[in-house]
Amino acid sequence: MSTTTDAPRRPARPLPWTPGEVEHRLRAIAAERYHHRHPFNLRMHDGLLTREELRCWVLNRFHYQRHIPIKDALILAKLDDRDLRRSWIRRIHDHDGRDGDDGEQGDAGGIERWLRLGEAAGLDRMPLLSGEGVLPGVRFAVEGYVNFCRLATPLEAIASSLTELFAPDLMVTRIGAWERHYPWIEPEGLRYFQVRVQQGRRDADEALALVHRWAETRADQERVLAAFTYKCDVLWSLLDAVEHATTTGSADAG
Repeated sequence: MSTTTDAPRRPARPLPWTPGEVEHRLRAIAAERYHHRHPFNLRMHDGLLTREELRCWVLNRFHYQRHIPIKDALILAKLDDRDLRRSWIRRIHDHDGRDGDDGEQGDAGGIERWLRLGEAAGLDRMPLLSGEGVLPGVRFAVEGYVNFCRLATPLEAIASSLTELFAPDLMVTRIGAWERHYPWIEPEGLRYFQVRVQQGRRDADEALALVHRWAETRADQERVLAAFTYKCDVLWSLLDAVEHATTTGSADAG
């Protein structure tokens, strides 16, 4: 008499979350780890920064800003769809600027607007452009993010940009806080933040739609959450470096 045994059953793969559940999990992570809760940002928005502290932040944050079109170029190179590339390249133009068509005035771009922010805060362009005085911790965080976008899958790289979901509200808060608490900054200096409110919402919607389309399995969705968490940590680490420098007196923003 022969006997048979059932083959061991493989554990069932977990079903993908719904798009709403993915967004709920992104927001839960952001509630704890997005840098709107960082002590330096809280002090900034409460009007508690000195001129030197605010200038230190402007200089070091610019090191991040100037690398945004670089990371977007790395993402662009991963996209094998012409329409996606035509759409994503807009992000590079948003920051690097572009000439107008047929003699029309072009857009100076976000990097130029940030340089004008620096000037409005009392910084010369040359220290901003040279990177002189950028804190080691900021360099490390920015380099890590650029390398992440270089090495990650298209899904993960684009998922890391989903911090844009929360940036517009932070920008609105920042604009109001700077107008109230830092009137010594020329109003034109706030133009970067004002423009990014609308751009950020558009970019976030585009990236979220791609993530929902490409993340077909639970494993994909978990990679999305991990990439988003990493980006939150990059932004938090950048502020950690600035906070440490300004509270220990080791910052030199000119």
